[in-house]
Amino acid sequence: MSKPLKRGYTTGVHASFAFFSALSSYQATGLKAVAITHKMDNDDLDVTKGAEIVVSISDRIEDLEINPLPHQPYIIGKLKLYAGHGVGVVTKEGLKPPKGYPAINPTPLEAIEAIYANLCQEWEHPIYGMIGITDGESIAKQTANAKVGVMGGLSILGTTGWVKPISADAYLDAIRAELGVAKANGYHQTILTLGNSSLLYAKGHYEEIQIVEIGNFVHDALGLVQALGFEEAIFVCGIGKATKVMQGHQNTHNRFGQIDFVALKRLIAKELGVEVDIESSKTVKGLTTQLKTMERLEPFYSMITTQTTQQLERWFPNLAIQTIILK
Repeated sequence: MSKPLKRGYTTGVHASFAFFSALSSYQATGLKAVAITHKMDNDDLDVTKGAEIVVSISDRIEDLEINPLPHQPYIIGKLKLYAGHGVGVVTKEGLKPPKGYPAINPTPLEAIEAIYANLCQEWEHPIYGMIGITDGESIAKQTANAKVGVMGGLSILGTTGWVKPISADAYLDAIRAELGVAKANGYHQTILTLGNSSLLYAKGHYEEIQIVEIGNFVHDALGLVQALGFEEAIFVCGIGKATKVMQGHQNTHNRFGQIDFVALKRLIAKELGVEVDIESSKTVKGLTTQLKTMERLEPFYSMITTQTTQQLERWFPNLAIQTIILK
């Protein structure tokens, strides 16, 4: 019997825990207080597992290790809350935290505000606080933070408070964030890529801010594109992924289904007038070798391109969609 997958708390929950501890200590002593917590382990694909989250509170701003990028603090009563070292500063429009402020999402910020209101109802003098993540700037290089305009570190995230194991939520949130930044910066066309080759191609032909790597989440990503009001999406992928989409797969991961090679063979015979051997070629790429010798390779790519676009348009008839298949 398989072992249950572990959930974990978000960076927002851990930051709130540490904020409560630091603020309680400062309130009791009147001295600079520092609280440290480590993000708990979980079974998600999470680069921040084990990260050290640090909260400092003091009546002297000089006591705090603040992210050197210029930014405004959140004002919470008499508290000014800054991004510490390793927590990013938002430098572009389109994200949930406002431009020019620490990258702390609304839900954890609301939790911090509630903690302050509970502990400091009659606070009279100004105090300063910061939330930092040890080595956060280095860890952030493994994320899309710099691309979407979060500079100098990681974001303090969280909606429900839980990190779900091996879930699509985090990936779709990243797609949504990248699309939101592109839209907020005036782009009406987005480039959706599947895989490294597609990403490299897109970077050579389009502005990087337009490009979003969508993994296998074809239908989900296009749903976000439409919901955010884009006018056009260009879908860039390889021949295998395109064939899956053409056959109606909304997610191209193998666990959601395989290519129907019998149906593909029938389509090739009908549209291209040739018979291919699907027993000797177990991949679409393998079939292209046969089709090349039959001088049907270009018509095959053209057929898959057209029918993939038609499938995408059936799902999203109000969105202009173009398909580019790499060879």
